[in-house]
Amino acid sequence: MNLIAQLPVLPIIVPLILAPITLLLPKGRAPHLWATIVSWLTFAICIMLMREVSEVGMISYFLGDWVPPLGIEYRVDLANALVLVLVSGIAAVVFPFAYRSVQLEVDERQTPFFYGAMLICLTGLLGVTITGDAFNVFVFLEISSLSTYALIAMGARRDRRALTAAFNYLVMGTIGATFFVIGIGLLYQATGTLNMADLHDRLAGQDSRVIEAGFAFILVGLGLKLAMFPLHLWLPNAYGYAPSAVSAFIAATATKVAVYVLIRFLFSVFGFDFAFEAAAFKWVLLPLGLAGMFIASFVAVFQEDVKRMLAYSSVAQIGYMLLGLSFATVGGLTATLVHVLNHALMKGALFMAVACVVLRAGSHSIHAFAGLGKRMPYTTWAFIISGLSLIGVPLTVGFVSKWYLLQAAFSAGHWYAGFLIVASSLIALLYIGRVVEVMLLRDPPEEGRYAIPAKDAPPSMLIPMWVLVAANVYFGVRTDLTGDIAVRAAEALMLVAGGAP
Repeated sequence: MNLIAQLPVLPIIVPLILAPITLLLPKGRAPHLWATIVSWLTFAICIMLMREVSEVGMISYFLGDWVPPLGIEYRVDLANALVLVLVSGIAAVVFPFAYRSVQLEVDERQTPFFYGAMLICLTGLLGVTITGDAFNVFVFLEISSLSTYALIAMGARRDRRALTAAFNYLVMGTIGATFFVIGIGLLYQATGTLNMADLHDRLAGQDSRVIEAGFAFILVGLGLKLAMFPLHLWLPNAYGYAPSAVSAFIAATATKVAVYVLIRFLFSVFGFDFAFEAAAFKWVLLPLGLAGMFIASFVAVFQEDVKRMLAYSSVAQIGYMLLGLSFATVGGLTATLVHVLNHALMKGALFMAVACVVLRAGSHSIHAFAGLGKRMPYTTWAFIISGLSLIGVPLTVGFVSKWYLLQAAFSAGHWYAGFLIVASSLIALLYIGRVVEVMLLRDPPEEGRYAIPAKDAPPSMLIPMWVLVAANVYFGVRTDLTGDIAVRAAEALMLVAGGAP
């Protein structure tokens, strides 16, 4: 059997088949080591898949040799190959990072289940990204969501509010999934197919109330999944009370995958021939993207819990992604794809830094960050550099994202959006600056609740965290590596959608 020919299915098969083995291993280090090896193997497969797509173009894989649209198809192009590498790469960094953090925050008896659920979550996110079947998108979304609910609930060892956060996320996630699957059902009723490429062909020229309703249901359902303002209310508590390793993983991957699914449906299923889509760009994505950028950023400024602050920041950053989409141009779509990747790098590193503080101080309150510059210098500078990237300082990936967005805004004639992008970045300076000021300019408490020993996090946490920090700088300098792929992916999507190349 040709291994290269089977590459598209391996990112799903490997973690799915190997995840249950964690339940058979003794609690402690063994499940962690096994899950880490699986994550590295999955990442290597995704890298190979990305290289193959770059060299030969789009890959179509028929499951069971059933030719689509009758059979299920895995379709890999540059857009989802980029997301596959992103998700598996974040997993390959977070899994080795997680051990000491999980040891503190999760009941030891649950650790085999924890790492098994993490691998299942990884499987779901990769499946959502790679499948070319609309109903399979729903199935894999639910696989990743169900495992995420359980992972968040495991944070109850430290804070019982994790149970409420998991339940609220379950309710909101179920509503989103219900809206999404109703939309898929309406499209199936109108076209008789679930294959996404076939849906695009059969929807061409159609504009009925059924299809418009299906589009609206899908948009709302995905809006809940990606935490689009004002459908984001589940996110702050989910990120805030989950175990720190889970927060780092889902903050860097889950909402980015949902944004990718929205891109896939807007450009690869409906396209610009569908008049209702133009109205959604102008009257839904544009105003809600701008509102999220500012309102969520303002809320973040007043948060005393750093994890919740970063969670509201994520809602604001999703606003940037939606803003880029709303331009409906190659430049806007490129900016969104670039920011999907870059935001994962910066937010993953920031949540890892918070996890290191939780390990030593036992809290993610801003008061626990007092004087960390003296006691945890490596963690402090990791947070500062990643925070500068979030703000958009030159030589970081955050600046690259803002630059692409500004170019897209002015090219599309939305000059006012360019000024609003800069203004919202200044708000990010406020909430990141608050934490940096506490870390560098305040004295560390010598006694009391937030007094911590004068030592940094262990190397097993510092090394993976600094890998992401280094990536924030490296891809901020080597912009051609991600930018070129994003441009090519955006041009291909626009061509399918029927827009100007």
